[in-house]
Amino acid sequence: MQDFRQEFIAYAVARNVLRFGEFKTKAGRLSPYFFNAGLFNDGEALAKLAQFYAQAIGASGLQCDVLFGPAYKGIPLVSAISVVLAQQGQNFPYAYNRKEAKDHGEGGVLVGAPLAGRVLIIDDVISAGTSVRESVELIRQAGATPAGVLIALDRMERGQGDLSAVQEVTRDYGIPVVAVATLDDLMAYLADHAELAAHADAVARYRTQYGVPR
Repeated sequence: MQDFRQEFIAYAVARNVLRFGEFKTKAGRLSPYFFNAGLFNDGEALAKLAQFYAQAIGASGLQCDVLFGPAYKGIPLVSAISVVLAQQGQNFPYAYNRKEAKDHGEGGVLVGAPLAGRVLIIDDVISAGTSVRESVELIRQAGATPAGVLIALDRMERGQGDLSAVQEVTRDYGIPVVAVATLDDLMAYLADHAELAAHADAVARYRTQYGVPR
């Protein structure tokens, strides 16, 4: 049955954001698929992507008071998502950070609403977890509480150890990570599209080799 997760996968494929073939990951693995959220690069695509994120927030049941987008990819994401949520009657304050501290004007590295209460971190993916770690530190330094992390796609594969990058974030910071879609959703999509059968087999083999338990 089609839901927003399957619709998201289909949209990512249609936009060529999600591609199939042979791609080398940062870990040096040869992956049969590649996801680049930076290719949601026009107004229509960003608006549609933000709608998927908003649906994922609603489905997750996560409670938060402020949305936070880490530089750089998190900045347009948190901006667009806050607009979509406001149009749905949920007007969240949002903030983001600079990579370098500003020494004039308002100064500092934070821009936007004050970080207070429960703060939801919004990014595209989690790879090494560096962005999440920096975000958690900023949120806690402000006296607020990280409420969770929301990403577009969870590849569900091992990092350096037995856990995935997503599982490591949950273990290290005690916060949930919610994805608009996961590798399981991708595999379900491939199984429903006979023309992608060859890719389905390759993704299944990759998951067997590098995946983490569901």
